[in-house]
Amino acid sequence: MQKIGVFVCWCGTNISATVDVKKVVEEAKKISGVTFATDYQYMCSEIGQNMMKEAIKKNGLERIVIAECSPRMHESTFRTAAEEAGINPYLVEIANIREQCSWVHKNKAEGTEKAIALTKSAVAKVTLNTELFPGEVGVTKKALVIGGGIAGIQSALDIAEAGYKVDIVEKSPSIGGRMAQIDKTFPTLDCSACILTPKMVDAAKHPNITLHTYSEIEKISGYVGNFKVEIKKKARFIDEEKCIGCNVCTDKCPSKNADNEFEQSLSKRGAVYIPFAQAIPNVPVIDKEECIKLKTGKCGLCEIVCPANAIRFNQEDQIILEEYGAIVVATGFDIIDLDNFGEYQYDHPDVLTSLDFERLTNAGGPTQGKFVKLTNGERPKKLVFIQCVGSRDVSERGKEYCSKVCCMYTAKHAMLIKEKYPDTEVYVFYIDVRTPGKNFDEFHRRAVEKYSVNYIRGTVGKIFPHEDKLLVNAVDTLTGEMVKIDADMVVLAVATQARKGTTALKRKLGISTDINNFFTEAHSKLKPVETTSAGIFLSGACQGPKDIPETVSQSSAAAAKVLGILSKNKLVNNPCICEVDESTCSGCLACTKMCPYDAITEKHLEFYDERGTKRIKVVASVNEALCQGCGGCTVTCRSESIDLKGFTNQQILAEVDAICR
Repeated sequence: MQKIGVFVCWCGTNISATVDVKKVVEEAKKISGVTFATDYQYMCSEIGQNMMKEAIKKNGLERIVIAECSPRMHESTFRTAAEEAGINPYLVEIANIREQCSWVHKNKAEGTEKAIALTKSAVAKVTLNTELFPGEVGVTKKALVIGGGIAGIQSALDIAEAGYKVDIVEKSPSIGGRMAQIDKTFPTLDCSACILTPKMVDAAKHPNITLHTYSEIEKISGYVGNFKVEIKKKARFIDEEKCIGCNVCTDKCPSKNADNEFEQSLSKRGAVYIPFAQAIPNVPVIDKEECIKLKTGKCGLCEIVCPANAIRFNQEDQIILEEYGAIVVATGFDIIDLDNFGEYQYDHPDVLTSLDFERLTNAGGPTQGKFVKLTNGERPKKLVFIQCVGSRDVSERGKEYCSKVCCMYTAKHAMLIKEKYPDTEVYVFYIDVRTPGKNFDEFHRRAVEKYSVNYIRGTVGKIFPHEDKLLVNAVDTLTGEMVKIDADMVVLAVATQARKGTTALKRKLGISTDINNFFTEAHSKLKPVETTSAGIFLSGACQGPKDIPETVSQSSAAAAKVLGILSKNKLVNNPCICEVDESTCSGCLACTKMCPYDAITEKHLEFYDERGTKRIKVVASVNEALCQGCGGCTVTCRSESIDLKGFTNQQILAEVDAICR
């Protein structure tokens, strides 16, 4: 008979307050196969682990059950301790009597009864556990960073500085992302370009970094340590190697009616263009939707005037095949569409989003930094900022979450305007002011106390354009009084949201998103930059709203996780993976369609029937390196031919039987 040891943890008062630990131990001793049972206040502590190891050696224990908190917290801790004592780590089972028991019960008798049942269940399962041994896979010493904003650049630089090759894939013609559009950064009011541009240059010049701009991820396959990626490099119609960045083509191009995306469509650009002055690479792109030559076959003036002979109208999209050991996702954010917010009159030229305002007041922007109304070119004397447009909005048109950065950048905008034009009246309508970062509250107070910005806790109902003014109608929620302001300009602090295309990318990566379509981390506290797919990490605002300091911090954290993979020559696989009984598999392949990791493929088996005729049987085959042990295929299998090692059907049914007795 197997010798099973049961160890029950008090977890301070987390468990002992609603579970009679001593009674659980006494009942555990009565279970068939249990030869040793004890309790300790903190089993996860060094003393607790040593107690377990001594009991294993002294009592000859062969299997272990720990009744404690979630296996996500300490399963690896106790597996390691058991292995040190000579037991296969997969002969350790966790009974979760904290999250699944003590934390959901107030009655101690009920909590104790349930804890006993969960312990019996774990003993029933561990009795059927078998020794499992992880496999090994090699590691490609190269990383992929998807997104070339500040998040992607920081991650790439950290990885490259450690001596590993990195590729940055950016869908825009230049790296830089949203930060390149910003004028000043809070709370220090540094010049954004002065901070960002050196990092962009470092990334471009670093010998370990390769930039794939104007490119997108086409397909991803493989697994941690060995990802295979197809990168679609879109045609620029310009030879990057020959281009000397003289800008003759951009100046001479006669087609200049396209909306300038970098300038938030506040100005026009040519069909041949460089996104912004500090763009890297500093190579133009020909917009095939706007180019006269590519649309009609006529013109071609840029090709005639180019001194480097770099124009290539016959250039086509390319597919680049690369292999990587780890991937960092740093795709950034978008702002929500304001089509459903008609009360704010966003179609009026003098109603801007905060990002529009950044470009309007930027020295390199559409007005060369002149603060003027777009309707008549005059300087606004009365300015209204409206907070939480689409944020903290429970209706279908908005987002329920706080966009996190709006309070700070609105205070920044208000201060910059008041500093440059002290006679400007500035009003801010807000729901609440949220300034949780370091020195953020002082920054906000400076706007109120030093620059006399008028903060009004209120809700704007509607904006009415009237002659050359914008009549803002609102309610002061502190006094209940109506507020009417005849503004010259209105700036909307619009909610941030996940990038368009996130859904398509998550399917290629095999990772998940939350209800707001932001990428989901594996654990909000313990694995904040990891995803549920091994080897894929998150960086920046693709995971949720973040400011620049938080983004840079997370980017370096993601890089550190990548280095943890690339520094190894071999990676150990999780042995709790699915296996197929080929003798009973019917070959329906329903499992291949539901597997989220593409770990199951069809396999052809050759055999000879009773007449000696050669036959082919189609069965399912599991790629052990790709399988993540989710178990979805086991419930999909119609012939019950798939089992999950460590969680077999027999083991699960044994747990159920133990609870129901």
